[in-house]
Amino acid sequence: MVDLELDEGLAVITIDRPETRNAIAADTMDELDKAIDAAAGAHALVVRGGGDRVFVSGGDLKQLAAIRTEADAMAMALRMRGICDRLAQFPAPVIAALNGHALGGGAEMAVAADIRIAADDIRIGFTQSTLAIMPAWGGAERLAALVGRGRALLLAGAGNTLGAAEAERVGLLDRVVPRATFEDDWRALARSLANAPAREIKRVAAGVSREEAARAFARLWVADEHWRAVEGMTRRGK
Repeated sequence: MVDLELDEGLAVITIDRPETRNAIAADTMDELDKAIDAAAGAHALVVRGGGDRVFVSGGDLKQLAAIRTEADAMAMALRMRGICDRLAQFPAPVIAALNGHALGGGAEMAVAADIRIAADDIRIGFTQSTLAIMPAWGGAERLAALVGRGRALLLAGAGNTLGAAEAERVGLLDRVVPRATFEDDWRALARSLANAPAREIKRVAAGVSREEAARAFARLWVADEHWRAVEGMTRRGK
């Protein structure tokens, strides 16, 4: 089951399949597509797993084992790659809240987000090579962009997993927080990014002309929200 929570501009997608350790099956892909559609217009989007043990454990091997032809394998890869691309291209900031281990395809979903926050006891790894395959959902490219090509090859090629502290050190995770405060911390982080400036920064950082970057700033400058903030700061200064 994929659940969508909408709360004052914050959208939270939860993959909740405890019987499969939150693995991704064909119907899960359909539900994810629908949830992303329904989250349109949100100021920030969070993706998380149900429970406190696993974010996403990868593909549902029992269901995906029915795929036996190269054409069908390619179609599955492109289907889920498209969903990860939608997360990466979502107009507002996307946060992967790693409530538990992110393995294989779960790590691929995590790196499709703009920011990864994790509980301090999780592990993350591109473990596909242990099954004699490779990341199929855009994870290899996104991992290389985060940690460099050499380190990406070392991690994904050997199928290694990293603890949260080491993953943060190499740039695979952005923030590691205590398990005891994880639920409050990821929600506070998402709330802090659910604003127009963060949305524009995401767009500009992806690459626009200098004129468009200046135009984005100018739109924010003339907006009522900017002048209310200025007025509030002036009052506090007095």
